[in-house]
Amino acid sequence: MYYCYLNTQIGDLLLAGDDTALCLIGFPEGSMRRDPDPDWIYNEKPFADARQQLLEYFDGDRKEFDLPLSLNGTEFQLRVLEELQRIPYGETTSYGDIAKRIGRPKAMRAVGAANGRNPIPIVVPCHRVIGSGGALTGFGGGLATKEALLRLEAENSRFPNVAEGN
Repeated sequence: MYYCYLNTQIGDLLLAGDDTALCLIGFPEGSMRRDPDPDWIYNEKPFADARQQLLEYFDGDRKEFDLPLSLNGTEFQLRVLEELQRIPYGETTSYGDIAKRIGRPKAMRAVGAANGRNPIPIVVPCHRVIGSGGALTGFGGGLATKEALLRLEAENSRFPNVAEGN
């Protein structure tokens, strides 16, 4: 497994993966804070696209990611992660809404657990899932990070790009 770090407004993100796919984004704080395993090899080269796309995201220029991902989990967890990727930039949804969309309307807590195990946050936008009353709920990078990501998206989705001359 290769790894590198990316300096962002929310701190240094740990990126990990292999020659073909991104497997992990670790936050500098919170429950999703990760350090590289001792047998991992520092190498920025496999992450050139991921680094560029994440920097564009943090600059407000990228609304969707186009990266090869390696997602693991149960069938249910993978369905949740797939559904998370359908949440539009700048929008939020609830755990209950996700549960309904995957055909398991009573599985809100299980959706929350799968959301919390997301190995590739930001790219798989688990930060866009909030409580049914609109409250920010747990987040692997800490609630301040979740709030910062949602604020970034809200600020950059208010004014769509308008082509010159229109």
